[in-house]
Formats: sequence, structure tokens, C-alpha cells
Amino acid sequence: MSKKPSGDPIRWLTPDEERAWRAFRRMMIAVQTGTARDLARVGLSEPDYEVLSTLSERPDHAGTLHEQAAKMGWSRSRLSRHATRMEARGLIRRAPDPADGRGCLLILTDHGLDTLIDAAPAHLESVRHHFIDRLAPEDLTALEHIARKVESPDETHQP
Repeated sequence: MSKKPSGDPIRWLTPDEERAWRAFRRMMIAVQTGTARDLARVGLSEPDYEVLSTLSERPDHAGTLHEQAAKMGWSRSRLSRHATRMEARGLIRRAPDPADGRGCLLILTDHGLDTLIDAAPAHLESVRHHFIDRLAPEDLTALEHIARKVESPDETHQP
């Protein structure tokens, strides 16, 4: 681990903060492991499902590689390699992006849409089993509120 560049003291986590952080990490790992395992049973990975479901919601079932990579928190090169594997399986195809000569569009194929439609019930059941059904409505509301705070951090709180 690198040292903090400034002379400011390190703000160690309090015991309550550390418990909350570790609980969050355990929750994320448990849910992600469960849903990934369940998707694998229907022949898809979580990234496959993310790409297919995102494209299915877009006009013309197409989106740019750049937009999809940003949505997933991936580099364009990482998504490009993954898209190559999905393309080989007939789930998506690529086309030049008319708005960006260096970019490309990812386009959902009929086979990709059929695959998504077939996988969706199993995925939804998995999300319910590993997450939704374990929480009360007020827990879901609180999580949504927390997520909004974390997904768009205030620029003044950046390290």
C-alpha cells in the first residue's frame, strides 16, 4: 500500500465504520457470488447479462462500446475483449460507430435477445433469492438512499 502523499494524518476507521465497511463487502461478495453462480447455470456470466440487458433496453438494441464500458466500470479494451467472446457466441455483433470513427457499436442479435429472454426468469429468481426477499421494504428504501449518496460522490470528498 502506498503512503498518503500529504502530511495530513491518516483517518483510520472507527470500530463502527470498520464493521459497516466489512459488512458491506461481505454482502456484496455474497450476493455477487450467488447471482454469478446462478447465471452460470444458464450459460451466462454477469458481464454477459449486463451487456445483453443494457442493449435490450436501448433504441435499436444498440449502444456504443464506450458507453457500455463506462456503465460497467470497465476499460474499453477489457469490454472489447469480452465483446469479442460474446460476438463469437452470436450474442452481439459490432458495427462502426457513425458518430465516432474510432469507436464501435455493440448490437444485440436475435440470438442474444432470445438468450436474454430465456435467462431473465432465472436471473430474477436469483436476485430475489440472494437479495430482495431477504430484506424488508424499509431496508430496500434505505439501500436505495445510500446507493444514491455513494454512486455520485461529492467532489469535495474525493481522496
